[in-house]
Amino acid sequence: MPIKPTADFSHFDALDIRVGRIVKVDDAATKKPAYKMTIDFGPEIGVKISCGAYKSYARESLIGRQVLAVVNFSARKMGPEVSEVLVLGVPNAAGDTIYATPQQPVEPGVALF
Repeated sequence: MPIKPTADFSHFDALDIRVGRIVKVDDAATKKPAYKMTIDFGPEIGVKISCGAYKSYARESLIGRQVLAVVNFSARKMGPEVSEVLVLGVPNAAGDTIYATPQQPVEPGVALF
């Protein structure tokens, strides 16, 4: 991926990136293989849905996992599903999505800074 142009700090500051704990995982009704994950972001934000190509993980291994997600984007329709938050990740050498996650457990809803 080419390097993107320089952005103002205000662009980063506008993003609300929080830690959430995955509490439920279902297959998403999308064209490509994907999961519909229910994620708890704590009492201030609540429970949100994220749909995406996370199939490199076994469903059972995702339950209880903490992830980082942008929680203040508009909801996005993915086929018949609606994704309310964007879970952040990076591709591994095989192109599978690897989640961005805190190195140690933290409370759901904690903000990235």
